[in-house]
Amino acid sequence: MQPLFRSKPAVVHDMLREAIIHGEYKPGERLVIDEVAARLGVSQIPVREAVRQLEADGLVSFEPYTGATVTRFSPDLAYEIFALLESLEVICGRRACACMNDEQRAELATLVARMDVCTDDPETWSQLNREFHLLICRFANVQLIGRMLENTLDHWDRLRLHYVQDVLQQRIPEAQAEHRQMLAAFAHRDPDAIESLLRAHNRGALAAYVEWMVHQGHLVHTEGGCG
Repeated sequence: MQPLFRSKPAVVHDMLREAIIHGEYKPGERLVIDEVAARLGVSQIPVREAVRQLEADGLVSFEPYTGATVTRFSPDLAYEIFALLESLEVICGRRACACMNDEQRAELATLVARMDVCTDDPETWSQLNREFHLLICRFANVQLIGRMLENTLDHWDRLRLHYVQDVLQQRIPEAQAEHRQMLAAFAHRDPDAIESLLRAHNRGALAAYVEWMVHQGHLVHTEGGCG
């Protein structure tokens, strides 16, 4: 949940973040501070602060003689992203088994039900899927891991929209079945089951996306992503 009051740099950060993730600013494209400020109707100060935060997020890099540029990325980043997602989500899932109350479990179930009715809309489903995993993290009461998870999901959204958007529809039915299994594990407060499900969930998704990227010629398949 966003705070009621947000600073101007925070607002600018989120606007630029969305623009980078959705490809409005291309990988390697220079971010000219005064041009960005004029486009967003703000002064250069909040833009500079936002760009520095985006650098910390890994979405912007500072290159010699060029300045701030959108970070380049490649499809083999999927291996790193899913390794991070698996590790972070297992921590969150196991802790949430102990921390989550009945009301929170009901909220999670309601979200999965919302996902059930938009399985033919991959982009909406994907945003709700992001919300599902972040909600588990929030119920686990792990703030630092929550920020790390959100940042990792940002990088996944960027990669997904660029390389594997077309394969998501095929993955949704299996993923929804796995979400239902997770709800059952949370209801039984079974941390070993939720860990097993989360690991399988992430590895199944990675395998599906890697297969697609290899088929499309974006990626040469190697064990663990090692070239």
